[in-house]
Amino acid sequence: MSLQGKTIFISGASRGIGLAIAKRAARDGANVAIAAKTAEPHPKLPGTIYTAAQEIEDAGGSALPVLCDIRFEDQVQAAVQQTVDKFGGIDICINNASAISPTGTLDTEMKRYDLMNEINTRGTFLVSKTCIPFLQKGSNAHILNLAPPLDMEAKWFAPHVAYTIAKMGMSLCTLGMSKELAPDAIAVNSLWPLTAIDTAAVRNVLGDDEMVKGCRLVSIMADAAYAILCRDSATCSGNFYIDEEVLRAEGVTDFDQYAVAPGADLFRDFFVPDQVADSLPTKTIGGY
Repeated sequence: MSLQGKTIFISGASRGIGLAIAKRAARDGANVAIAAKTAEPHPKLPGTIYTAAQEIEDAGGSALPVLCDIRFEDQVQAAVQQTVDKFGGIDICINNASAISPTGTLDTEMKRYDLMNEINTRGTFLVSKTCIPFLQKGSNAHILNLAPPLDMEAKWFAPHVAYTIAKMGMSLCTLGMSKELAPDAIAVNSLWPLTAIDTAAVRNVLGDDEMVKGCRLVSIMADAAYAILCRDSATCSGNFYIDEEVLRAEGVTDFDQYAVAPGADLFRDFFVPDQVADSLPTKTIGGY
């Protein structure tokens, strides 16, 4: 399959993994609506909805930059309607927008707790809900959540309960909606990286230039997402995919192409179950 002519609504795609996924789809000639809240350049976060739109069009796609804060239902409804008005429908919904604060309970302010849950869990539910009526009319329709496997081990919750709740809430959307939407042949899946990914969030919140050497590039998530979105939506749903697993199934063997620093030890991402990491040829060192 190809994504040529498909219309994708993606949250938070003005930079990072979301933009990389959008650009990969654009190479097929996809239509992409970038629903994000960055309209003006930020000193620490590169890219706006307008620069992202230009990159998507340069890659061969059609782009619609939409200023949208997914915490607000009216803004999401307006953004989805703008997408439908411009492109005639929606075939794919990607819930990429996310907020992170990996802090312990006493160090997590309630406004930060609320922000993470409003964007991650509630935002995923709201964007999906708003897109579903159009996905029901779409072709090979997919919802893809950038969310982790549902691994209910205490070690994932103990260091940052609030953040984990917010991310696992996205995963619960995958679990429930995949079953709910099966009669409509709408695929609902999650995708998560095996390793840390070199993004602005990682650099600003979790590490520095030295730590980034143990990361992979955003292109690995873009290629994995592309592979999932090209699969048959009627038979490919309810999965919690890991990027490397997806690409190995597609026949990829060269993973140095995705390394920030080929040969460097790779940091395992949060939430990757031990049995999954141990089953893969790539060896990672525990969490960052």
